[in-house]
Amino acid sequence: MRATQSDPGRDAASAAWELLLPAVSAPARTRGRSLQAALREAVRSGRLAPGTRLPSSRDLAADLGVSRGLVTEAYEQLTAEGYLRSGRGAGTWVGAAVRAAPPRAHDLAPRSPGTRADFVPGTPDLALFPRSAWAAAQRGVLAELPHQELGYPDPRGLPRLRTALAELLARRRGVVADPERIVVVSGVAQATTLLGFALHARGVRTVAVEDPGSPQHDTLYAAAGVRAVPVPVDGEGISLESLRASGVRAVVTTPAHQFPTGIAYSARRRAGLLDWARSVDGIVLEDDYDGDFRYDRAPVGALQGLDPDHVAYTGSVSKSLAPGLRLGWLLVPESWTDDVVERKRTMDLGHPALDQALFARFLERGDYDRQLRRCQRAYRERRDALVAALEAHLPGSRVSGIAAGLHVIATLPKRYGPEERFLARVAAAGVAVRPLSAYAHAPGESAEAKEIRLVLGYAHVPPARIAEGVRLMARAATG
Repeated sequence: MRATQSDPGRDAASAAWELLLPAVSAPARTRGRSLQAALREAVRSGRLAPGTRLPSSRDLAADLGVSRGLVTEAYEQLTAEGYLRSGRGAGTWVGAAVRAAPPRAHDLAPRSPGTRADFVPGTPDLALFPRSAWAAAQRGVLAELPHQELGYPDPRGLPRLRTALAELLARRRGVVADPERIVVVSGVAQATTLLGFALHARGVRTVAVEDPGSPQHDTLYAAAGVRAVPVPVDGEGISLESLRASGVRAVVTTPAHQFPTGIAYSARRRAGLLDWARSVDGIVLEDDYDGDFRYDRAPVGALQGLDPDHVAYTGSVSKSLAPGLRLGWLLVPESWTDDVVERKRTMDLGHPALDQALFARFLERGDYDRQLRRCQRAYRERRDALVAALEAHLPGSRVSGIAAGLHVIATLPKRYGPEERFLARVAAAGVAVRPLSAYAHAPGESAEAKEIRLVLGYAHVPPARIAEGVRLMARAATG
């Protein structure tokens, strides 16, 4: 390089020469843009630090073997963008306002790293995702989809998908499904948030949630300016006495398979819940999170089918296909439709059209029904493996909530406790579990005085790993 040993641009010139050589080997018509991009990235990445003096345009051009005008143009462009600064007779420097970009993108997806067995509920077996059938549906959609359907969709969703969903929900879940009142959403989380905004717009500031129940409800409703009020659940469902006393006019429920206790609401409690909704002119949000998975009994029909004017119904493909698809549905009472649809419009202008068309084809061709049958067989086998392993390795345990869903409640004898010590030992053994107490909204009795109650998810765990995980758990608890 031409800089002298005392020249502060000497090291920068050497670095710039090495960083920019690949750029100047680009074709002549793109060489200028490539040079600018390489220099910009060198500044962003921190390889050319703020305050570094760059070589003169003449020196750098000579070292790179390009015209001086090409380097001058690059310096001028990056100076205009703020990456560089220059002054008459003072040279060119890396701007002090530039901050180096992060070296890589971080993955914030939930994981259970370093575990030998993972019984945390809420995840299906992602290896069961029907890749071949999905790819075939995707090819078919790309071949047949009219060009105009790639524009902004109806915020409710493509008519084709809403029609297919209405047929599916009526057939499998006994829902009164009008395609005009179905909104395609990014999973149950968005459905919950949409209803929260609609409640807030009507002046409703509180909503009842089951206790124990999903911990996500608190934050989802808080984002919409609505406070979640915990209402206890007993052996028949949500407590109607406590619900009336709370003064709310909206409630979130999981009546077909309560999360996490696993109970199905009794017929009497279901009827009482609807009577309450009518008496306060309120609304029930029915979260049918695993409504398609029943093993030892006929499926319990959706609550919405009994009173579609007071029940909003939501579900998704997160358990049947994959949560990463971010695809679900919300069926709302007629009087709520306009509010919810307008909020959906302002939130994201509608769900991606290609994804909707693909899922519609998947439904129409019977692929979704085949997938449900495949999952049903696999998950029943894993449920049986978990029950057998608990009987064999943790004798005296009681298991409930096993007739449906993707998790069970395992109640362990007090001799394995106290709960805090049990959980610490099991975690140290590399087994991930969640206690039922983790889903309580209100504090309960001391863990010292009660049996250990675990919410054990099994859908994502192969049978052999289930048996090994329970053995590890038992060894840790008794060791």
